[in-house]
Amino acid sequence: MEITTKLFGKVTIDDNRIINFPGGIVGFPDLQNFALMYDSENTDGNSINFLVSLEEPAFALPVMAPEIVCPDYDPMVPDDLLLPLGEFTEGVLILVTVTVPHDLKKMSVNLMAPVIINPATRKAIQLIVNDDKYPVKFPIYDILAQAKEKAK
Repeated sequence: MEITTKLFGKVTIDDNRIINFPGGIVGFPDLQNFALMYDSENTDGNSINFLVSLEEPAFALPVMAPEIVCPDYDPMVPDDLLLPLGEFTEGVLILVTVTVPHDLKKMSVNLMAPVIINPATRKAIQLIVNDDKYPVKFPIYDILAQAKEKAK
């Protein structure tokens, strides 16, 4: 499938890279098919990635692995919510959405609404975790700046 995205221009998405959200994502129930993408020229994919909608290619949701900024992230998710994703034979991929405002020092991730992906079935869900320990706006600018300094 070929799409023209706002961030990456014209790209070809192999069918085996399509991630299906049967119920859509929070706030966008009609967007159900996505591809996980990153700028290979400027990153190795281990920081901010993008879930790009195949129904609306101009829509790209920035996401990242939560352990980058919150090493002990371990939300409790009832098993019955994961049933639509099928059997987890290859582990699980958990991502959190990133908010990047004009003032980068206010950058945050939403630890309360993780995206859970079953790599084996390429089915996914975004859900709300009922745990006060995980805020909607978890500040990450300082954490990322410190990690960048250590990497030098």
